[in-house]
Amino acid sequence: MTEHQNHYTHGYHASVLRSHRWRTVENSAAYLLPELKPGQTLLDVGCGPGTITAGLAERVGAGLVTAVDSSAEVLAQAAQAVPEAAGVRFETADVHALPFPDASFDVVHAHQVLQHVADPVLALREMRRVCRAGGVIAVRDSDYAGFTWFPQLPELDEWNALYHRVARANRGEPDAGRMLRAWALAAGFEAERVEASSSTWCFAADEDRAWWGGMWAERIVSSGIAEQAVEEGFATREDLEKLSKGWQTWAADERGWFSVLHGELLYRA
Repeated sequence: MTEHQNHYTHGYHASVLRSHRWRTVENSAAYLLPELKPGQTLLDVGCGPGTITAGLAERVGAGLVTAVDSSAEVLAQAAQAVPEAAGVRFETADVHALPFPDASFDVVHAHQVLQHVADPVLALREMRRVCRAGGVIAVRDSDYAGFTWFPQLPELDEWNALYHRVARANRGEPDAGRMLRAWALAAGFEAERVEASSSTWCFAADEDRAWWGGMWAERIVSSGIAEQAVEEGFATREDLEKLSKGWQTWAADERGWFSVLHGELLYRA
């Protein structure tokens, strides 16, 4: 692995991308929406399957959004999912070395990216480099240690601990949400221009529990997390099946409730 090479912990299994396609500007970038104006040029870093990208393009206008991701396969799916009329330009890129000149964009956005990169401080410096004076940088990341749920099933505690082990083995930071302000200051962002906040996803209704719990019940036995956990000796297949059943039990419980904490940061350049 090179110094700044990233290893995406979740991988690109269908269950992972199904989760990503649920994300929209409304449920994943609401903190940024008041900053968006027609005519702004926008860079969407780590765009994944493009569902947030499409919403961003609607707000700034056609032909003004560039979307990058490290996976060419995922970019191809995003290009098919985003309406052609949006005029989004797609290309592969590493956030540690963005292939754009200085001051190229009015808005630079990244959702659930910094938790997976080898050097989040360098990534933020790169995002600032390509942002114009007077522009906005917006990042949002989850904080796994801040997740909370009911009933307090031991299998979900074990799932969370295992995820931390796998993510950190990949040089990621699963508790990135709480680190965003600290990383921004370490990257040289002026404190008075940094606005930090938080928000949550909450899954409690029957349909929402079935979707969230069912998705994780599959991911923990089938995605990149499962493969790496077994390969590196963090868990056995039997362990993973136990965690999957725990998720199914949680999803079937009408009392079930799960909150996903996110840290958010806006920087006005």
